[in-house]
Amino acid sequence: MKILSIIAIALFLITGCADKKYFEPENTDGDYSQNPKNMPASIIGFNRSGATLSNGQVITKDKISTYKLPEGYEFINGSKNGVIASDNKSKIIIGEQNIEVGGIVVAATLKGSTLAMIYSDNSFALYDIKRNKYMLKEYLPESLANDVRITNPVFLTNIVLFPTLNGRVLVVSLKQNKIVKTIVVDANGTFNNIIYLSVINDTLITATSNKIVVVGTNDLNIKDYEIRDVTVHNNDIYLATIDGQLIKLDINLNEIAKKKYKFARFYALAFGTSLYALESQGFLIQIDEDFKNDKIYEFSFDEKDKAIGIDNRFYFGDEYLEVN
Repeated sequence: MKILSIIAIALFLITGCADKKYFEPENTDGDYSQNPKNMPASIIGFNRSGATLSNGQVITKDKISTYKLPEGYEFINGSKNGVIASDNKSKIIIGEQNIEVGGIVVAATLKGSTLAMIYSDNSFALYDIKRNKYMLKEYLPESLANDVRITNPVFLTNIVLFPTLNGRVLVVSLKQNKIVKTIVVDANGTFNNIIYLSVINDTLITATSNKIVVVGTNDLNIKDYEIRDVTVHNNDIYLATIDGQLIKLDINLNEIAKKKYKFARFYALAFGTSLYALESQGFLIQIDEDFKNDKIYEFSFDEKDKAIGIDNRFYFGDEYLEVN
């Protein structure tokens, strides 16, 4: 799995940098007002929910944890029982609990005693951590190349949503322990694992690197984009694309506004009181929520660093920035 992820990143970087053209704004607004703060160690791996630091600490949606993973384990997700992490062999831990899962788990979410897991071979399972018993395990076609921004399953009242590695979202009944619906997001892309999944006001928002899909109570909307990152704020969807666009969509995927930054390569999005995009050549772009005004700040950033955006923070290398 690690090798495939490295190949995926390498292919992206080679493709993106082949023409040697870079974002060079004519004017900037100087340095960003806030300076980045130091983290205790550098990021060595990440997914949609957080990251692992080289000293074993983890980044979650609750910021930087003082908890340290055992050597060889990598962060998958947070939970009320503690951090979920994998040894990339056959075990996971949930806090202090050690569980033999018989394969490499790349995504997992815990609710109560029910653990929803996705394996590196694209199989998935429901597992009762109190009874040490599988309630469901099924195998899907393998996905040989994946975007590293793998996202975790989502529990709702009576169902769990499994974001697969081959471009689908499986809806599994927690009462029947079986698949009740399959939502095809991206059936044909090379890197077509689900990289974003959330539910807002009974509306499912999900994306791969090639498509974004919104499933409402009575309708389904699909649009094609080459997606670099996705974030949602106040029922609006924001995309950064590979061709340097920042796009605002409504919940039905209608384009409200967009701006193009020639040759920009965005690493991540974050949202404070407005949208921020971290650009690879050392720039931070801020756009007001209505997309009428933007500012381009000079911002020291090594494009070789691993970087993610979570809520109103960017994490990169061994530093993080909290945006206003």
